[in-house]
Amino acid sequence: MDNIDINDLPDDGPVVLIDADSLLYFEMGKPTLEEAIEGIDQRILTMLNINNTCNFAGFLTIGKCFRYAAAKTKNYKYNRKHGSKPIIFYALKEYLQQHWNFIYISELEADDLVAVYADKYGGDTVICSPDKDVIHQVPGIHFNYRTAEHVDTPPESAETFLWKQMLMGDSTDGIQGIPKVGEKTANKWLKEVNITEMPMFTLEKYLEKFGISEGITKFAETFKLIYILKSKEDVLREADIELPELVVNNVKLLNKEQWQ
Repeated sequence: MDNIDINDLPDDGPVVLIDADSLLYFEMGKPTLEEAIEGIDQRILTMLNINNTCNFAGFLTIGKCFRYAAAKTKNYKYNRKHGSKPIIFYALKEYLQQHWNFIYISELEADDLVAVYADKYGGDTVICSPDKDVIHQVPGIHFNYRTAEHVDTPPESAETFLWKQMLMGDSTDGIQGIPKVGEKTANKWLKEVNITEMPMFTLEKYLEKFGISEGITKFAETFKLIYILKSKEDVLREADIELPELVVNNVKLLNKEQWQ
């Protein structure tokens, strides 16, 4: 990864909205905190450089979001390893908040925050995340900072991906869909359904498998776990909080000591 000079960045540009959770995992294995911080700095500057901007807002996941209380069938992300992380991981979280003005809202995940603020900001934004759920379920321009690729996700594709996940579940987060329904089956079913009919079609599949009472309950639970919040109305409904206004940072106005 080539080092980026902050002075080479433009004075304006789109706002990059950074889901920082994966950044921490990319850098927490470095031998020293200083090396990890340098890696974090360069990864963020690279995102700004590639997207031709100096404007950004960054988001972290800290605490247990509303999905943990919503999960009744099995614990949310029950299949993840929950062992202790290296001290560098927590030091980097603190560093991103203090030196890069990254924020968190304990009721929400960083996934939700980048999506909601992209909608709430209403301007020229690029969502920076390697998370497949964010890239494929949230409409807009994305930058996958793992592969250094841009992805343009149209609203129709995002909607279809949501209902595909509802049918098949998400093994990464330990979310169950309809048993024995995989990606191939879900794609085949949805290919034959008009996009406006996908919610009812999916509900009917749940009712066929689980019966009316259990089917409605499982459908509602799975939706809460799968659906990435995308508007302030979503946040009010699921987390019962009012979002603060988006604060856009200009990297050239940050504390210059960290670049020396």
